[in-house]
Amino acid sequence: MDMFSPQLRMNPYPVYHLMRQAQPVMYMEQMHIWSVFRYADVRTVLSDYARFSSQYGQSGVPDKSASAEARHGSSLITTDPPRHTKLRSLVNRAFTPRAVEALEPRIKEIAHELIDQIVERGARSLDGPHGSHGAPGHNSVHGTFDLVEDFSYPLPVIVIAELLGVPSSHRKQFKEWSDVVVASADNMIGGSNPDSGRVHQEMAEYFHHIMAERRQEPKDDLISALLAAEEDNEHLSEADILSFCWLLLVAGNETTTNLIGNAVRTLLEHPDQYAMLTEDRSLIPGALEETLRYRSPVQAMFRVTTEDVTLADRTIPAGERVIAWIGSANRDEERFAQADRFDITRNPNPHIAFGHGVHFCLGAPLARLEARVALETILDRLPNLSRINDDPLEPARGFIVHGVTSLPLKFA
Repeated sequence: MDMFSPQLRMNPYPVYHLMRQAQPVMYMEQMHIWSVFRYADVRTVLSDYARFSSQYGQSGVPDKSASAEARHGSSLITTDPPRHTKLRSLVNRAFTPRAVEALEPRIKEIAHELIDQIVERGARSLDGPHGSHGAPGHNSVHGTFDLVEDFSYPLPVIVIAELLGVPSSHRKQFKEWSDVVVASADNMIGGSNPDSGRVHQEMAEYFHHIMAERRQEPKDDLISALLAAEEDNEHLSEADILSFCWLLLVAGNETTTNLIGNAVRTLLEHPDQYAMLTEDRSLIPGALEETLRYRSPVQAMFRVTTEDVTLADRTIPAGERVIAWIGSANRDEERFAQADRFDITRNPNPHIAFGHGVHFCLGAPLARLEARVALETILDRLPNLSRINDDPLEPARGFIVHGVTSLPLKFA
């Protein structure tokens, strides 16, 4: 398994199938890491935090005796309960169902503004200066655009930037940072990412500056709220808040960008499903859930064992690093009938694209909302989508995510 291979990152599913059949739990000696491929085992690794700790590193059992000061600055995804529970409760207030639902009008506004720009560049004729905003068939327009650059990346990053309280005009800088941070996961399996240190330093300086401003002049944004938050009479440290900012900026745009891109790409590859969705918009939520299963935006997560654990008749010793292959689990034929078939009406669909257990993705409701609005807006305003050409697509950076860097499309 060459996880750095572009061919494998574009289509890892035949390899996953082989591993589920031949070696569902495998030790990858060159990388000193264990891989887990079957649905039931992956779900166990993700949810059993007592035996599979999120405080992973290059090696060694997580240090449960570390002082509170030493653990400060840990991310939500690299801590275990009870500290994880405390951290999550603080930031969760911004992601309650009511708080997320309140964002829908603004998300729709952003989506239409982005489509306006696409249409204005390629339109021959429009109903009025900005089109008919959601009335399919009223505009006779055609043009070309890049789904990732022009829509699926800007939409979630503008939303998360506004939530945090940072200027969305800096989104090109955020994109570079996000790409490097995601790709730095390759370092865990022997990859090299020379930009990682520089980017982490730049992000730290950027958010320290924002935090200093918010201390002087609080605003109605998440960074101000985190600075003011208390749990058990304890304020978050600056390192904690910095780690939240990193996580929300990166996870808040990477997952949704790839979800939207994967959804559109997969629908175009399955014209029958695209036609069904065009005729019946009530199928959009199911189409997104099936995309999450069929092409999971996050393919894998890391853990480290705290004790000897037996999975699929293999014993993983304590202190070993483990990769739980979410992308493989969601194609497990033992859990999903016709697992390699893309079916937007699949029900039930118990995928684990957002994880499982206490680490279930905090931003899942927001990602689902953004992706639903994105698909609704695209279907309403950009009819008859198709690829511009059959040129090979380039996979997103980093083996841990699944998507493409660019998706040139045309509409008519």
